[in-house]
Amino acid sequence: MIIKASATLRNDYSSISELAKETKEPIYITKNGEGDLVVMSIEAFEKREQILDLRLKILQAEQERINGAETITVPEARKRLRERINEI
Repeated sequence: MIIKASATLRNDYSSISELAKETKEPIYITKNGEGDLVVMSIEAFEKREQILDLRLKILQAEQERINGAETITVPEARKRLRERINEI
């Protein structure tokens, strides 16, 4: 976990920006010793958003399965994907 004081962000933005890009991790910013903000690179943020979106889709699919939605086997899914690829 990377923690920096708000003064560092204010006085040395470039180093915080570089650190965020290099580590691809969130940087926690404190103000008066208390947590205040989280800063991260756009790349890390977008990746995090993609992961959250994928998790949501998986949870929705699992809920549909639990509720009785039709399911298919892995070989059948592969077959359907191949068919769709050949249509393109």
